Amino acid sequence: MSGWDEGAVYYSNQAQFTEASAEGEAAASSSTKSRHSILLKFKEFIRNFEKEKNVFLYRESLVNNPKFLLVHLEDLLSFDSDLPSLIRSAPSDYLPLFETAAAEVLAGLKMKVAGDSGEMVEPQTGEVQIFLTSKEDSVSMRSLGAQYISKLVKISGITIAASRIKAKATYVHLICKNCKSARVIPCRPGLGGAIVPRSCDHIPQPGEEACPLDPWLVVPDRSKYVDQQTLKLQENPEDVPTGELPRNMLLSVDRHLVQTIVPGSRLTIMGIYSIFQAANLSTNHKGAVAVRQPYIRVVGMEETNEASSRGPATFTQEEVEEFKKFASNQDIYKGICSKIAPSIFGHDDVKKAVACLLFGGSRKNLPDGVKLRGDINVLLLGDPSTAKSQFLKFVEKTSPIAVYTSGKGSSAAGLTASVIRDNSSREFYLEGGAMVLADGGVVCIDEFDKMRPEDRVAIHEAMEQQTISIAKAGITTVLNSRTSVLAAANPPSGRYDDLKTAQDNIDLQTTILSRFDLIFIVKDIRMYDQDKVIASHIIKVHASAQTASNDRRTPKEENWLKRYIQYCRTECHPRLSEAACAKLQSDYVDIRRGMRQQANETGESAAIPITVRQLEAIIRLSEALAKMKLSHVATEGDVAEALRLFKVSTMDAARSGINQHINISPDMANEIKQAENQIKRRLGIGNRISERRLIDDLTRMGMNESIVRRAILIMHQRGEVEYQRERHIIVRKV
Repeated sequence: MSGWDEGAVYYSNQAQFTEASAEGEAAASSSTKSRHSILLKFKEFIRNFEKEKNVFLYRESLVNNPKFLLVHLEDLLSFDSDLPSLIRSAPSDYLPLFETAAAEVLAGLKMKVAGDSGEMVEPQTGEVQIFLTSKEDSVSMRSLGAQYISKLVKISGITIAASRIKAKATYVHLICKNCKSARVIPCRPGLGGAIVPRSCDHIPQPGEEACPLDPWLVVPDRSKYVDQQTLKLQENPEDVPTGELPRNMLLSVDRHLVQTIVPGSRLTIMGIYSIFQAANLSTNHKGAVAVRQPYIRVVGMEETNEASSRGPATFTQEEVEEFKKFASNQDIYKGICSKIAPSIFGHDDVKKAVACLLFGGSRKNLPDGVKLRGDINVLLLGDPSTAKSQFLKFVEKTSPIAVYTSGKGSSAAGLTASVIRDNSSREFYLEGGAMVLADGGVVCIDEFDKMRPEDRVAIHEAMEQQTISIAKAGITTVLNSRTSVLAAANPPSGRYDDLKTAQDNIDLQTTILSRFDLIFIVKDIRMYDQDKVIASHIIKVHASAQTASNDRRTPKEENWLKRYIQYCRTECHPRLSEAACAKLQSDYVDIRRGMRQQANETGESAAIPITVRQLEAIIRLSEALAKMKLSHVATEGDVAEALRLFKVSTMDAARSGINQHINISPDMANEIKQAENQIKRRLGIGNRISERRLIDDLTRMGMNESIVRRAILIMHQRGEVEYQRERHIIVRKV
């Protein structure tokens, strides 16, 4: 019985078809036949595909969500081996067929409903949009060439811009301006237009005027429309070859995919690689009729989750077992810290802090909608040549997602987001900057002190609230930037000066300092034994070009650390235990009391404030330490280690430098006063003298050198003298 309703369409006036067209007719009828049989196959697939016994996946999802249907190409392949290859080779032909099949199946699945007159009528079903997805690897954006045109491709990247929604006609309603006859013609999907016929097929009666050429007028109100939006997809920063600009691709999404994507999110899309005629061709392409612009018509899209960078992270069973075995070691903390920047000698605490930063704490969403950040921010401040930038480069290589910028070369808009006007449509759109691109990863900022203050303010919100708000050029929006910040800076005078107070050495505002969880002051201390060891280490590194440690690290091992970090970040979200909470509470109160005591004694507040943010920092650090062990509870041991890290970094920095009022006995104060009088007698107002000579003269008079130095320092802080020529010359001010 099958096939009785198939066949070609016959015309009554057969005279115009000669024998020549008989072959074409046969070909057309065979294609109709094959299309009809494929339509039946698609319908059968939606109705009868079962994952397990009596679980009809697609039928149920159609009934539950009649707007769209997500189809896995792997399921299609297991049902019928020809269908996926047909869809891959000619998606624009077979996808509309698939959507028709889905709509017909849906109509068959719905119950009849009572109409206006009370009779049972077939329910109205709208169109069903088909989304495709598959588990294959995505191809690189650079490899897309002419051989992919009109084929199904899968690429991944970051959306950097999204346009406004436009209405795109699917069927255009035309009317002839002479005889008023109407016609409906279909429109090509994607960015293509409709092909309007040149002439009207109305046959004029005697005495009637014939229709002229191009008689059709478009009636916009009667045409059918769907929503359409264009996105700009840029390749992932980690896939761009060094020194090249990242490529971007135009995407066109329609119907239910519209407005699901914000700029800055990472996507993997399936789409049809198509071409369109660009409207504003530049002058040198005016004559080139055959040149077309490529774009991708999206037929399936998945957002990659923020914890892992490249799609949903898939770890093999062996990897997971290896990770768990590694995590059950006793000295795993030491093991991970030894893998962090092995070419750098010493700096053990900095390495531990960088390890905590890579693993990160747990992000928490409270019931009232407040989000607490889980990312750890670290600032390295100190002398030149103490391997600060090397740490930054190492983190950039090891973190699953990382962006490296330098302070002088980045502006506020480049770090957060900029509003750009599109050349063709003249409308504004958003482009995310470094903090948005590194969402779910680490931003490394070198030369942090060289940034302009107004640019540094732009990072404040990103570092604490982890969002970036934009309100300019009519665009008001909030972008996610859930990133850790690792910054390196030099003190204002280039080197860390022990004779200055902490405030003068750390020339950053309190607002930004309190947002850093750990602040390390990295000094270049001249010690004979240490210098000898460091020198031999560096010479070994240069001589053997392998790390001084005996194990020869393969690229696999470097990649292994990256995978382990990724696994920990996706699988493990630790919380504090009861005992750890109690310990932390008492310790925090003690630290605050100590700081208050110091402020009372010296009469001035510390350069680095100890606030509730620092308490949260210790919580995050303990969670990160627990996460390294793949443990779901942070214990008292983790809290103790986190407190130790906090004390050697931030607390040390807050106490560092000289404080002129500390432990001055009355006798000492008297001596300083005498030294000041002697300096004033030696140095008239407006005169200058070499600092060395002044100190030598006063020590010859029997004064203590350290007292003289302190007297000069106190006078300098009062503004009575000033230094010139890199602190060699002292000038008495008016």
